[in-house]
Amino acid sequence: MPVLEKNMQKKEKDTCSKDETAVPKLPVPPLQQTLRMYLQCMKHLVPEEQFRKTKVIVEQFGVAGGLGESLQQILEERREKTANWVFNYWLDDMYLNNRLALPVNSSPAIIFARQYFKDVNDQLRFAANLISGVQDYKALLDTHALPVDFARGQLSGHPLCMKQYYGLFSSYRLPGHIKDTLVAQKSSVMPEPEHIIVACNNQFFVLDVVINFRRLSEGDLFTQLRKIAKMAENEEEMLPPIGLLTTDGRTEWAEARTILMKDSTNRDSLDMIERCICLVCLDSPSGVELNDTNMALQLLHGGGYHKNGANRWYDKPMQFVVGRDGVCGTVCEHSPFDGIVLVQCTEHLLKHMKESSKKLVRADSVSELPAPRRLRWKCSPEIQAHLASSAEKLQSIVKNLDFIAYKFENYGKEFIKKQKISPDAYIQVALQLAFYRHPEI
Repeated sequence: MPVLEKNMQKKEKDTCSKDETAVPKLPVPPLQQTLRMYLQCMKHLVPEEQFRKTKVIVEQFGVAGGLGESLQQILEERREKTANWVFNYWLDDMYLNNRLALPVNSSPAIIFARQYFKDVNDQLRFAANLISGVQDYKALLDTHALPVDFARGQLSGHPLCMKQYYGLFSSYRLPGHIKDTLVAQKSSVMPEPEHIIVACNNQFFVLDVVINFRRLSEGDLFTQLRKIAKMAENEEEMLPPIGLLTTDGRTEWAEARTILMKDSTNRDSLDMIERCICLVCLDSPSGVELNDTNMALQLLHGGGYHKNGANRWYDKPMQFVVGRDGVCGTVCEHSPFDGIVLVQCTEHLLKHMKESSKKLVRADSVSELPAPRRLRWKCSPEIQAHLASSAEKLQSIVKNLDFIAYKFENYGKEFIKKQKISPDAYIQVALQLAFYRHPEI
């Protein structure tokens, strides 16, 4: 889990044009090469007798005119018809078919340097500045003006596909009873979303960031966030913590969502969340010592049901956490993009916030800003039962996680690269070695 410091800077890159940079299609490795690599890997993992049996099976699979060649032909035909022949296989296998809850199991987080807010207004100013940075980054995406990423290593200098970046603020992971669906919100019929969802005190509010074709200033955003914080304190208006449902297993959440969708009020609220640009979660103080470990846990699961665990909506790719106690960071739904996309976006936001020196005061608006809207929910006894079950299971996730943030300072990824080893592969091998040495873990 990366910890981003305040002074992190982004290297300058060439910018791309509106036309996407042409990148070659992902190749299908030759069948015999794949089989050789498979056997090479298996040799180190299975007993000798089992390896001999495996080798016979693999050789039969790869004979001329056999099953292997038939399947290879299907993959090569698929490559010709798609931009990336392996993408949907990978997406389904890694994410959408997985029935586990998203917190801890799937959703990664990035921790910002701890903030020191004097009062709630400081917290809201930080959030307003962050939202302004999101708008700035989204404008780069909308105009295809984002700097192009380039490959390193053997393919150094080659431009990389930027498609994943465009899912940052326009995707949604829809829960399914058997398999989830990654939904793209881009539509020629529906207008572009111009709102974010603010979670505060386990309640959800719609914050329009563009009003009358005008992007709200940081001062206006601050004004609106103050209204939301005040609305969230109204106990008479308090609604059940529906966000808890998104912390449950994917099948259980799909069942609960099906029940919610029977009511028009719930459908409207779900639609606003699913089409929003992102979430901003204004967290309450966690009540624990704010060391690296506890800050990471706040980002991973919110501390559970009794703290900020319900102040989330895990289906949305980008959630920005701004805690009253200074715990801030990003929680993401992993299926639309890889970690580098999340890191690049977050670096841009932090750079924007650092360079934004304008003092946040209430700006003059064209007209009085309309009040943010609280999302309403109609909760049947069935939904109440789902909420109770979700809360119990979230607490189990929190309890069963053994986690410590440990800083290894002997060397970093640059040393690993100098050994001509992939840092990712290096860490994977280190994890396997640790498990091999301590099998009781």
